[in-house]
Amino acid sequence: MTTTRRTFLKSSAVIAAGAGLAPALDSAQPQKEDTTRLGRTAHTRFAVNLEMWWRNLTPFTRRIEEAARLGFQAIEFWPYEGKDIGAIADTCQKLKVEVAQFTAWGFTPGLNDPRNHNRFVEKLEEACKVAHRLSCRMMCVVGGNDIAGMTQTQMHENIIVGLRRAAPIVEKHNMTLILEPMNIRVDHKGHCLYGSDPTLRILRAVDSRRVKMLADLYHLQITEGDLCGHLRDNFTHVAYYQVADHPGRHEPGTGEIHYTRVLKQLHDLGYRGHVGLECRPRGTELDAARAAHRIDQW
Repeated sequence: MTTTRRTFLKSSAVIAAGAGLAPALDSAQPQKEDTTRLGRTAHTRFAVNLEMWWRNLTPFTRRIEEAARLGFQAIEFWPYEGKDIGAIADTCQKLKVEVAQFTAWGFTPGLNDPRNHNRFVEKLEEACKVAHRLSCRMMCVVGGNDIAGMTQTQMHENIIVGLRRAAPIVEKHNMTLILEPMNIRVDHKGHCLYGSDPTLRILRAVDSRRVKMLADLYHLQITEGDLCGHLRDNFTHVAYYQVADHPGRHEPGTGEIHYTRVLKQLHDLGYRGHVGLECRPRGTELDAARAAHRIDQW
């Protein structure tokens, strides 16, 4: 069959068009996700809370391994009692994971009761030694639950007395003690310390550069809101921040808080410390890590 010039040109045009489309189709193919770098965000140094992520995974060091597998370079946890501190230290050193902070003194017995202060001082000395083993420089304390027959003002005064006794200890060990206010509307009904203002009054009375505030933005959103405003106003008094969305206390992006805006404000203020992911993953930990990665993009 004879091929006419017109047929030849038409066929050539179709082939050329197809060839031109091929690279575009290839480039449109979805790229494989690199989940090993989700935790290595550009602006925010996240620390995964291992009490709320991988909660059923044992031994505890396996949770550190999972955090490292997602690219996180820091962790936090609650009580040090009952944990294999040597194994945690060894695993963190091997995986190059930092311990951002842990709990040195919890809800009960409360710091708001003077009868607990001698024991608090003893435990704080012990906690400082644990912190040194973990190469950690920050430990959390909370005020305690309400005490029958005692006013909130009295309980706060007792916290001041206890923290004044603690200040020389953490100063000697080159540690920072971070006092965390809670919220009483959702999670901690009956707790004696909630909101920025009473916490700052306590810290000003203690007057130590080694006793600061832990600003859990989940608790503060519930208690007082205006997160960006409080970040700015209270910046010099806060040594550590934590995030979770509200309602639900799940990962950022599952609730009402615009965390990209909030974390940008924190970064613009000059904060370069860790931010604790003290949130319960709504689905998988992988999904929660993706959510943390997304809110750091601006």
